[in-house]
Amino acid sequence: MCILEPCGAAIKNAASLPAKEGTIFQVRNYVIKRILLSFVILFCVTFIIYVMMRSLPSSFAENMAMQLSQAPGAKPYQEWLDQLNAAYGLDKGILPGFMTWLSSAVHGQFGDSWKWNVPVVQKFQEVIGLSVVMGGISFVLSIVIAVPLGVLAATKQYSRADYVITSVALVGISLPTFFFATLLKLLFSVKLGWFDLVGLTGRDFNSLSQFGQILDMAKHLVLPIVTLVFISIGPWMRYVRTNMLEVLNADYIRTARAKGLSEHKVIYYHAFRNTLIPLVTFIGGSLPGLFAGALITETLFAIPGIGFTSYNAMVAGDIPFSMFYMTFLAILTLLGNLISDILYAVVDPRVRIA
Repeated sequence: MCILEPCGAAIKNAASLPAKEGTIFQVRNYVIKRILLSFVILFCVTFIIYVMMRSLPSSFAENMAMQLSQAPGAKPYQEWLDQLNAAYGLDKGILPGFMTWLSSAVHGQFGDSWKWNVPVVQKFQEVIGLSVVMGGISFVLSIVIAVPLGVLAATKQYSRADYVITSVALVGISLPTFFFATLLKLLFSVKLGWFDLVGLTGRDFNSLSQFGQILDMAKHLVLPIVTLVFISIGPWMRYVRTNMLEVLNADYIRTARAKGLSEHKVIYYHAFRNTLIPLVTFIGGSLPGLFAGALITETLFAIPGIGFTSYNAMVAGDIPFSMFYMTFLAILTLLGNLISDILYAVVDPRVRIA
């Protein structure tokens, strides 16, 4: 006899406990398997990156040896090259060199940057903040702009608004980043003179107050952020429009309309909520972009973020910094995919984690 609660409720709660425990067990096993697989993928990715860095036409040691050998009374180029190769560990083969780097990286020792002569982690911490700010602002603006426009294009299919939004999305998808950034610089920097061509600060930056310096840096970030937003909203708008059209043609949407629900409630209560489910994968895939920086955009505008810094490191053949940066990107990508899969299973009951 059930005293504290009805018998049916007690039996239902007792039966639900094993189901919940089983679900938690499945999620835990899935996460463990994905993490173990991620280690294997990360090992392969870092090895490929190391091989590519060692296979560059010219190495950092060769460039340094060339500069040092040209000084008056300096040692010959070959002697400098042999000395620098031994100092930087480039006299080892690719596989021994990679294993040496890997053993140090496992213990959190990524060495010093060859180009800046400071610890790699220290240089990374100096430049990552600016890229996170740029990436975060552009990501939020892309979502705020692209999602409503994608929904509008789907609900007004084949209308003038749909054609305009689709055209803008296609331009954003097909237009190269460097070309659009160059157009912005030509129009707003060269023709109108509203913004500086490159750099994070203006000529009178040091004479400004603290608040003025913040405004000056914010002004110099306008064109880079506009570039990132415009290039990003194209895929987002197309993705939202496609998913919204698919949902609007579903049977339950026709049923909701047949029951006499208002079009506003059908679209924004039933259709829109289900349209957002596939966006979880897009959001998880955007995680690396928030912390990785925009290499092309930062380089074109000379913004000293992680993208611009990593570009200079790769051009100089700075293997320690380049390896750390690429490994960081690989970890973020694997983590973003894992979070996307888990969130997708959480928001969509039809998906089961195996």
